[in-house]
This record gives sequence, structure tokens and C-alpha cells, in this order.
Amino acid sequence: MKRREFVGGAGALGLLAAFSSIAKPASALSGSSSPQKTTPNHDAATGNPLMAPAHGPIPVAFVVSEGTVMIDLAGPWEVFNTVMMMSRGPSMVDQMPFRTCTVAESMRPVTLGGIKIIPDYTFANAPAPKIVVIPAQGGQTENMLNWIRKASKTTDVTMSVCTGAFVLAATGLLSGKAATTNHNAYKTLAMQFPDIRVQRGARFVEAGNLATAGGLTSGIDLALRVVERYFGRKVAADTAYELEYQGTGWTNPASNATYLQAALSTDQHPLCQICDMDVDPKTAPKSLYKGKTYYFCSEGHKAQFDAAPEKWI
Repeated sequence: MKRREFVGGAGALGLLAAFSSIAKPASALSGSSSPQKTTPNHDAATGNPLMAPAHGPIPVAFVVSEGTVMIDLAGPWEVFNTVMMMSRGPSMVDQMPFRTCTVAESMRPVTLGGIKIIPDYTFANAPAPKIVVIPAQGGQTENMLNWIRKASKTTDVTMSVCTGAFVLAATGLLSGKAATTNHNAYKTLAMQFPDIRVQRGARFVEAGNLATAGGLTSGIDLALRVVERYFGRKVAADTAYELEYQGTGWTNPASNATYLQAALSTDQHPLCQICDMDVDPKTAPKSLYKGKTYYFCSEGHKAQFDAAPEKWI
């Protein structure tokens, strides 16, 4: 039975709208309390393998708050829920090994790109996950950061997508490690967290049990990479095939090389001094510093520059 048949042909958005109303008992998310055998992944093409349980679920928790970016959540969500391994056992729990849920500050509805979802758990009652996914989002609380810190002590992978890297960085877990983020946020991440080695042009970066993806669709590739680390390249490739996903970034972390070089701002084609986004000099906020005019994509980025112009230059 294919996964799409199992869920009745629901698409990504339909599934997002529906999953929050499906009760997920803590036992189904966290698995049996008794120790389980694990199976090492010996696929030579994978490298850096993860130990998958021989049976039972691999719980995946998505951290959400207001302003969570839809594709950052929906992309990895669909990857994990599409994995199908008939050889793993007769039960659907074994054949579809990943169990996804959302975790938030409260059970109040959270808006993602105009769609409201009800989180499955709060930080106070969420079962321990083996994978944590942190999409780009607008909210960040101390409860969230503490939960990520605590969960990451026992996760196989704690991964961020896009500017979710800023949330992961705020926990302190990335200190001294390499990481990446959306190409428009390389500079800002390096400025705010100078102890992180920001990697330009990386589709994803792995650092121990932490991993960071570039912008937006990069989260799909990092999720496929996690699948590959657990179950090998063929299972990841089969998952991509079922998703009709033709990207191969999950096989090559350097595949974001188009963003390796910083864009050049010129008088004819000015860019935001903070994030390198295109701006219209006729309408964009601007600041004059030491005789030179600098343009910005927003008043917020202008304020950042005005507070410490030398750093941004």
C-alpha cells in the first residue's frame, strides 16, 4: 500500500489542515518505554549514518509559532510522511516509520501563511522526539528555547530550515559550530552570532546531531538527507520519486553554490545593505553615512544599520 493511498490521497495542504485534529497518543509518538534493537545503516553512499530502530516509530516534532513559513514545515513534513518501507515489518507503524507532530507554546491555533493549525502538543507536555524541525517563524520564547535545548540532548537530529537557524542559534547549541541559513540572512546570522561559522553556498550543514538547511526548499533536501542517514540512499531516492521531487540537493550539501559569492551592490543596482535584497532607490529607506548613501529593503533593516553602520560596511 502506497502512503498516498493510506492517507486517502490527501495533498500537503489538506494534510496540514487535517493532522492537527487527529489525536496522537504519547505512546505512539515516543514508542515503547522498553529498549529496542537498532539497526546501523551500512549504505556506503550515505556516510554519517543514524541508528534506526528495528521496529516502531521515529518521532518527529515540528516547532511552530505565529508566522511559521509554510514550505519550511510542509516540505520536510511531507518527506517524513512519505517514507514507506514494506520490508520493515507487517504493520503500518513499521512500514511508515516517521511520526510527525507540531509543538508550540500553547494549544491556541497558529497561523502559517494564512492557514491556521492547532498544535498537537505544548512545550510542557510534548513527548521526547528523535528529530526536531525548526522552520523559519516569527515567534520565539524562552520556553521554546529551553525545550529545544532539552530535547536536543537525546535527538538524533535537531534541524533548522531557512531562518529557523536563528532560533537554533539562540539556544546556544550552534556555538562554535558551522551552520547555514537563507542566503539573504548570511550576514545577519554572522553578525548576531559571531561564534557561529556561517557557511555560504551550502544546501545544508551537519554538525553532530545538529543540522541547518538553507532557505525554503532546502528543508526538503535536508529531510531527505535525514531519511538517507537512517535508511540509505535508495529509500531516500524512492521517497523523492513518490513526491515527484526532482531536486538532487540532498545528495550534495555544496549544491547551493550559486549563493557562494555575495551579491554586489552598485549605484546602478543597489541592494539592501543588511540582506542583499534588491531595492528601488526611488522608494527604499536610505541612510547617509560618511558621504555614501545606503539603501534598505525595510525600515527595520535601516534601523539595524543606523545602530552600528561600521559593522555592516
